[in-house]
Amino acid sequence: MQTWKQYQEENKDRFLEELLGLLRIPSVSAESNHKADMQTCAEAVKEALLQAGAGKAVIYETDGHPLVYGEKIVDPSKPTVLVYGHYDVQPPDPLELWKSAPFEPDIRDGKIFARGSADDKGQFFMHVKALEIMNQCGKIPGNIKFIIEGEEEIGSPSLGTFIKTHKDLLKADVILISDTSMISLNTPSIDTGVRGLAYIQVEVTGPNRDLHSGVYGGAVANPITILARMIASCHDENNHICIPRFYDDVLESSAEDRKKMAQAPFDEKEYKADLGVKDLWGEKGYTSNERTGIRPTLELNGIWGGYQGEGSKTVLPSKAFAKISARLVPNQSSEKITRLLLDYFKQIAPGSVAVNAFELHGGEPYLTPLDSKGYLAAEKAIETTFGKKPVPVRGGGSIPICSLLEKELGIKIVFMGFGLDSDNLHSPNEKFDIANFYKGIETIPYFHRYFAEMK
Repeated sequence: MQTWKQYQEENKDRFLEELLGLLRIPSVSAESNHKADMQTCAEAVKEALLQAGAGKAVIYETDGHPLVYGEKIVDPSKPTVLVYGHYDVQPPDPLELWKSAPFEPDIRDGKIFARGSADDKGQFFMHVKALEIMNQCGKIPGNIKFIIEGEEEIGSPSLGTFIKTHKDLLKADVILISDTSMISLNTPSIDTGVRGLAYIQVEVTGPNRDLHSGVYGGAVANPITILARMIASCHDENNHICIPRFYDDVLESSAEDRKKMAQAPFDEKEYKADLGVKDLWGEKGYTSNERTGIRPTLELNGIWGGYQGEGSKTVLPSKAFAKISARLVPNQSSEKITRLLLDYFKQIAPGSVAVNAFELHGGEPYLTPLDSKGYLAAEKAIETTFGKKPVPVRGGGSIPICSLLEKELGIKIVFMGFGLDSDNLHSPNEKFDIANFYKGIETIPYFHRYFAEMK
């Protein structure tokens, strides 16, 4: 019987080709013109699970996009791992900034450039191939279930209902997620938590129509100017968020926790060079790693209004718009912060304009206990294949469904991501290192072994 590693080595080229096929499907959940592509991708995920050895794989329709459930039950008395992932991807815009077509995977310098390569097709597909390896080598230590959804990038609006109505189907002992990153293959790490999210849109309306900026300018408020002032009021000179009560529930990290975080290697000069910026920016009194992990933030994600075509048009616009998001840390509630944001923009609006603000989506922050069985199994698995213990770090991104998964299923979550912060998630030229893809496939079977062995 072959070992896990021998089987992977013999089949690694096929594994890669199968991933490239999945990446060619433009499964953009946010855009209605990709509805058929979402169905096509769900079908591809189902077939991949069955080919890998799942005893069952089913597509469930929802009010939005379909989700895929799969399972391999080897012995009901053994521990069960529930693998969560998502097959939907972010819109690829702006297309002109891509060096290769976003849905035509291009391999350059050992990296797969394609939308969804790291977030999250490449990462959840590692688990599919890990199942195949264990199945073909006759060494599946415990039961494995999969839930691969198609709405994570739009806030998972349908998943909550599915979880609540399928608790028996999803019953497990731990949830394993690979939708995060690690420091590097030389310095492996495990995200011990993710931040929550509160996302709103603000619309500012001035006059009842666009106006001639010469005839009316100076007498009528310009909605773009007003919106810009409102947004600027959200931070003070120390880049501290000024919205009243925003920090009320923030769980402050202890000096010991901050000391542990500081053990993660961080080269500020290299960080700036990679981003092409001269200086970094953030809340005074915290390091860059702390600002993106243990502190809440408020960001402007998009702003528009007025004339944006070629040439000039001297217009005083009727409307201006902005999309604004807050990343949240433990103890903060997305519902509460969303209400604070909505109320703030309505309250500070001058009488010269009208403001309409509404929620887009949100999610709660999540922390993994470092003494949980899942974390300890992940730590041991990574140490086995990397030859060193992973560094615990706090992730800056959000996986909105985490808190609901734990609440409804009553089990803990462990993050075991193999992406890198430099993978350009949500940006043009998203990539996933092939070495990381293979390392994830190699490591995941050991997680299942060690978790099944733990008492």
